[in-house]
Amino acid sequence: MMMKPFAFALALGCAFTTFVFAEENWPQFRGPDGMGHSDAKGLPVTWSETQNIKWKTPIHGKGWSSPVIWGKQIWMTTATEDGKQLFVVCVDRDTGKILHNTKLFDVETPQFIIKLNSPASPTPVIEEGRVYVTFGDPGTACLDTKSGKVLWQRRDLNINHVRGAGASPILFGNLFIVNFDGGDAQFVVALDKNTGKTVWKTNRTMDFKDLDKDGKPQREGDLRKGFTTPLIASFGGAPPILIDPGSMAFYAYDPLTGKELWRTEERKNHSVAVRVSVANGLIYACTGMGKASVWAIKPGGSGVVTDTHVVWKAPRNVPTMPSPIVMGDLLFMVSDNGIITCLDAKTGEVVWEQKVGGEFSASPISAEGRIYFFDREGKATVIEAAREFKQVAQNQLEDGCMASAAVSGKALFVRTRSALYRIEK
Repeated sequence: MMMKPFAFALALGCAFTTFVFAEENWPQFRGPDGMGHSDAKGLPVTWSETQNIKWKTPIHGKGWSSPVIWGKQIWMTTATEDGKQLFVVCVDRDTGKILHNTKLFDVETPQFIIKLNSPASPTPVIEEGRVYVTFGDPGTACLDTKSGKVLWQRRDLNINHVRGAGASPILFGNLFIVNFDGGDAQFVVALDKNTGKTVWKTNRTMDFKDLDKDGKPQREGDLRKGFTTPLIASFGGAPPILIDPGSMAFYAYDPLTGKELWRTEERKNHSVAVRVSVANGLIYACTGMGKASVWAIKPGGSGVVTDTHVVWKAPRNVPTMPSPIVMGDLLFMVSDNGIITCLDAKTGEVVWEQKVGGEFSASPISAEGRIYFFDREGKATVIEAAREFKQVAQNQLEDGCMASAAVSGKALFVRTRSALYRIEK
């Protein structure tokens, strides 16, 4: 009898801790659920360089990785402009002071990177006590968040990225999972997050034979590469699956073993960068560059399930970089050239379209029924997540956003090309 109140208090305390963490932490690319949603209340909707800015911290070098947040720390990566020195940076959430600025890797001969990409584009993933970063081929590492000490690193996961790396890592149990989709090799790898040792490695099964001539790769692998981040999801009480787009295909894997469960194929498109979303029992995925479209996929089956499990396709104004966001029965997306589209998430029918201008790389985030879109010139458009277009505000910062924003407490954390901002009422 005496234990019951204690057990109840303990359970309540655990529930409260989870709630606080959900509000305060932004542990991976696109936040706690990996799909851009935040439970935060009281985020600002208007700001400028002189309004609602708590602090602004310059970040050296060139890096498009998004900030990740755990407790009082914000982490991101950056690099010298030439890509020969690769860094991880930690900023104090309350003050904006730089706590760690650690050079992780020297790269004697960096791979070619297009101007729209950076040497430090993959977003870190963070948990209590540890942050995990990757730059793709140049190296992957795990650091102690208190001391900044490197706990392990790998430099033997090598591919030709063709145009630069972009895939961000995720955590699942004791696994650190990341994609390596290059012009010369395409695989997914899971490392033991405590040691960095390989637990499993699975090669993509797309054959790409129609891209080859006389059995030799053509076009320097440009159509084989990918930049996307996987997502863990569970459907109908079934064990979780790893949903993981690659070039010309969407794959589902067993996250514990790396076994391929099923895939859909689309040979007209390539170089997928958009992270999938999951809602309404469906997977929403953009097909990449080429004749891009967004697909709603019913999970399940085995082998190639393109003909049986694709519920609908929508081909208009589909982004190749910003990820869509699903709010209830509506899907919202912004094209690279600044057209916001609202689709019926169950049918794929267009509800409305609105051109807001600008060019977009960053993925949107949502909170309190609003959606925030950040463009490459620093303009942020805030809209209501509704069946009619309603703009709440447009805001401008000095420099553009290539990284996606993060949320913690009542603040937006926005990384531009040159600085990190804490935006708060």
